[in-house]
Formats: sequence, C-alpha cells, structure tokens
Amino acid sequence: MYAVIETGGKQYKVMENDVVAVEKLPQQTGERIVFERVLHLSTDNGIEIGTPFIENCTVEGTVLEHARDKKVTVVKYRPRKNYRREKGHRQWYSLIKIDKIRLGSSK
Repeated sequence: MYAVIETGGKQYKVMENDVVAVEKLPQQTGERIVFERVLHLSTDNGIEIGTPFIENCTVEGTVLEHARDKKVTVVKYRPRKNYRREKGHRQWYSLIKIDKIRLGSSK
C-alpha cells in the first residue's frame, strides 16, 4: 500500500516505514505528525484518487530530525563587464518516518 501526500507545496509518494525528507515542519524532533492532504491511495483492493483530497484518509509519521541540505551555489555573471557574484544557499528540511497509512478517521 502506498499514498501520495502533499506538504510544503510538493507531493511525495510514501509507504509505511519509509523515511522522507520534506520541507521543514514546525514540529519538534520526536513528535508525531498527521498528514491529512492525501491525494492518491493504492491498496490491494485498488486505487482511490482524491478530488482534490481523499476524505477520512491520513498518513501518520514521526519527525526524526531537522537538518540542512547540501549547499547550492548561485552564480551571477555578466560577460565583458567584469561582474561576478557567487552566493550559497542551504535549505532546511525535516526527516519524517512514515508510521501508518490510515483509511478511517485519524481519531
């Protein structure tokens, strides 16, 4: 069974026991998190596609850590003008371990 969830403006295909790096979340390390924006669900009985989300379906996970990604270098350059600028950026992300995909309500 797998599900496609939406968080941080991106979509992720997740299965139980997966570890997924998503955009940084406000929860602390070790806290549980529930994703309610499930777009697609595939089970042994078939698939279900949300319009836009599937009702009564949640994905539960645990925040493992918050970290920063590898540095991305941004270079600005103007030919023949002796203009060169170099900048670096490291994006924050959260590692989430997917614990359970629930078909019923999350209560």
